[in-house]
Amino acid sequence: MAEIAARHMVYDGWYKFWRLDVRLPDGMVVERHLLDNGSAVAVLPYDPARRVAMLVSQPRAAVLAAGEAPLLEAIAGNLDSVPAEERIREEAMEEGGLRLGALEPVANIWPIPPVSTERVMLFLAEYHADDRVAEGGGADGEFEHISVHELPLDDLRAMVLAGELVDAKTLVLAQALLLRKPDLWR
Repeated sequence: MAEIAARHMVYDGWYKFWRLDVRLPDGMVVERHLLDNGSAVAVLPYDPARRVAMLVSQPRAAVLAAGEAPLLEAIAGNLDSVPAEERIREEAMEEGGLRLGALEPVANIWPIPPVSTERVMLFLAEYHADDRVAEGGGADGEFEHISVHELPLDDLRAMVLAGELVDAKTLVLAQALLLRKPDLWR
């Protein structure tokens, strides 16, 4: 079995970045890199009565660096030592101005296991028009510049089928919604 032989801190800020010496099963030691950014949580809220899902968009450094348009994403946030259900309810209010009811667990995924420690707990959550109790847009002082989008479910399905929903957590959640709630589509 492979093992970490040594860790060297490269950066300690918003995230931690490590250079690792990894001893492979044959004894060879190789250099690897690790982004330690903790765990996160994400939710895809959907309104079955109005047949929409709530997604958000915001400036993302990697997407900007690639010269691409902002992504449509599920509401998400870092756990920061807070229970997942509590944290995603806070994020839904901050980002979407949305009060969430029951949460339906989907999976706890590794988005980029070659380089990141991050695990993301995924949820679906039904909501209704009167659950939209605030504007959203992000928490004061976090400078997120979040835009809120209520996307028709038929458009969401078309994006999934066309390969146009490119944020991994959002794609997994949209596919889960398609599989678990087929009655939502015409």
